[in-house]
This record gives sequence, structure tokens and C-alpha cells, in this order.
Amino acid sequence: MRPALSVATLRRRRIHWRLMNMSSLPGFRDFYPADMALRLHIVRTWREVARRYGFVEYDGPPLESLELYTRKSGEEIVGQLYAFTDQGGREVALRPEMTPTFARMVAARAAGLPKPIKWFSVPQLFRHERPQKGRLREHFQLNLDIVGETSVASDVEVVAAAIDVLREFGLGEEDFEVRYSDRRLISGILVELGVPETGLPGAFAALDKADRESSEWVLDRLAESGVPRGAATDVLALADVDLQELAHRFGGSSEVVDSLERLRRFQTQLEATGLGGFARFDVRLVRGLAYYTGLVFELWDRRGRFRAICGGGRYDDLLEAVGGPALPALGFGMGDVVLAELLRDRDLVPDLSVALDDFVVHVSEEQLPEALRIVHALRGRGRRVAFDYRSRGVARQFKVAHQAGAGRVIVVGPEEVERGECVVRTMATGEERRIGLAELLADSS
Repeated sequence: MRPALSVATLRRRRIHWRLMNMSSLPGFRDFYPADMALRLHIVRTWREVARRYGFVEYDGPPLESLELYTRKSGEEIVGQLYAFTDQGGREVALRPEMTPTFARMVAARAAGLPKPIKWFSVPQLFRHERPQKGRLREHFQLNLDIVGETSVASDVEVVAAAIDVLREFGLGEEDFEVRYSDRRLISGILVELGVPETGLPGAFAALDKADRESSEWVLDRLAESGVPRGAATDVLALADVDLQELAHRFGGSSEVVDSLERLRRFQTQLEATGLGGFARFDVRLVRGLAYYTGLVFELWDRRGRFRAICGGGRYDDLLEAVGGPALPALGFGMGDVVLAELLRDRDLVPDLSVALDDFVVHVSEEQLPEALRIVHALRGRGRRVAFDYRSRGVARQFKVAHQAGAGRVIVVGPEEVERGECVVRTMATGEERRIGLAELLADSS
């Protein structure tokens, strides 16, 4: 018989049980200060590069009509969403992606917006799916889109922006690559290989998982889509085929020829930007979303440790599909979860601790009013300043200042108040100097 547990032990266990049951929901994150600092670093960098490329920021509601997503992706997407009926009887969902909201907003004002439209956003998105490495039930994402432009140069612009975002974090050619292809090209090739038109959606879905599933699994999925076994084997054999060989083998298809010519121009223009070394053609890349109509691309860790960092492409029919005008469009989404993992893996998370500029020490409570005057005057000059709320001993206050990473400590004692002075210690060197308060408050450096 086990000995009875003490009252203290039972109390500790009850507290532990309560804390365990108060943790965040699976797939959702708490952002403690260090985590929040990294998130803000990522978002600041996203915004900086997007603005450098001439994009302007927008946002939309986190809650949308469910129909906005089912119209684009079908009823089967409902199981992947946080969807419910609101108090007004409307079928709604937390946004799982930003492109439908973007398309809706552009469609509402398309006639009055100058073209091309270059917008970006940093929404929080929600998916009701099984959490796994690099994929949670919520994440923040950079969405960057161009509307009203069909040129190859706009394709290059979007891909270059995605590359430059990662370069801004310190990542280089040795760290990631862009894999790109064209949905029209792949459609033309599949038809030439004997895939029926009705089998194209299933073939695309199978190819989209080719890098995560076995060849046999992909062949079985292709067969289920009506693809002849021989044609399915030919599809898998295309993995290492370049544009020249595709032109030789499928030159009889106008769709293939036109798509190949566009990709050649894409390659030439991307090389002209100096970013060609980041990119390679991958004929099997299709992207899972059905609304893509042309160029598709993804950014991948070259070491193969993570999921896709970024993905996007051209979706020329989506605005019309959600009730808007027929305007061409393209863009990409880059989530913060995989990106943060990649930055940690490459030791590229900077020191994001927020140190104080100044800590004001008051020798006794009698000097607290003068200390407060100094604190608020320095804050008014944009400096980060703290002080001790409890008027504890000077040694204790210096310890707090050191722990907070203060650049300098300003000491105010009875003699300093009488003389209108203070003692300023530079914490990095230990150097001290006595200066007048007027001089201190006039100098915000």
C-alpha cells in the first residue's frame, strides 16, 4: 500500500493540473517577449522589402463569409476551416488564406484603382488541421500581389521580391532555392502524354505530393485519375527534363510551345536581375491550389530540412470567379512558422533583446520626485528609461539596471538635487561623470 500524499504535495499537483489545463490550444502559440521580438523582426523585414518594391499595405477582416472560400475551393474545404453560423444566421469562417479576401476587395473597387495594383498584407490566418512541424493552426503570413498585369516582367518582379525577402534576413544561394514551372505547360504535357482532360485535377493533386510520397503512391493516384500506367510513368520521368528537351518532345502542342517561350523569357529576365542563381526549373511543380493558371513557384531550403518556405504563382481567373472583373493577377504567400525555424537553424536570429537606454537611481525616497522629473523628460526625448518603484538601496537599483541592460545609470542623491546635478555612469566602461541636469536633459544622445 502506497503512503498517503501530504497536503502540500496534493496542493502542488492541483496547481500543476490547473496550469496544464490553461495552456494554449493545440496548434496555437503564446508569444513570450523573445518570441514576440522575433515575430516583429520578421514582420518588419517583410514590410521593408515589400515597400522597397513599391507595394502598399492593406488588410481585411479575419472573419469572412464561408461562401468566399467554398466558391473558390469547393465544399470539401469546410472541414479544414474554423467555420460556424454566427448570431445573425450567417455562415462564416476565420480566414484560412488572404487571396480570396484580396480578390474580393480589389473586385469591389477595380474600376477606380490605377493598374497595376501592387498590394501586400501581413494577416494572421487559421486552418483547422492537424498541427505538424512547420504547419500550425494559426500563423502570420506575408501576402504580396500584383493585379492588372500579364507581362513576364511582373512574374519576375514577384519572384525577385520573394528572393529578396529571404536575402534581407541574411540567407543566400547556399541556403534556399526557387523552384518554378507553369500550370499551362504541365497541362499541355499531360494531355500530350495521354492524360484525359477529366483526369487533370487528380493528376495535379498527385504531382503536388510527389516530393513527399513514394513514386508508387504517385503512380497509383495518377491511375485513379484515369492516367494510363505508361503515361503515368512518363510523367514521373520528367523530373530532370529541361526546357530544351521539352520543346523537342512536345513541340507539336501550341500550349506547350507558348508556355516554354514565356518561361525562357522569365529565365532571361530573372538572370538580368542577378538572381538567376537562386532559381531552377522543375516541371513537376504544380502547387496544390486549383486557381493557378500560369507561373507557379516555391522557395525551398536547400538542405531539405523544412517544408516550403514560400509559394505562389499566377491566378488570372480568380477575381472573376469571386464576382469581380476579369483581371490577371499573381502573388505569393510566405508564412512565419517555417521561416522562423529556418532562421534559427542558420543562426540568423539577431539579438532582439530590448535594452534600456537609461536607469535613474534615486538614493532615497526624498529624491523620487526629482528622479521622476528626469525619467519623464528623457522619455519625452525618445529614450527608453526605467527607475525603481520602491526606492530600494542604491546597490539593489544598480543590479536591476545591469539586469535590464541599461546603457547608463543616472544617480540622483540629496547633494545632486541641491546642486542641480546628477552622476552619470556608462555601464559598459564604468566611467562616471558629474553633469548639470540642464545639460543632461538637453542632450538626448
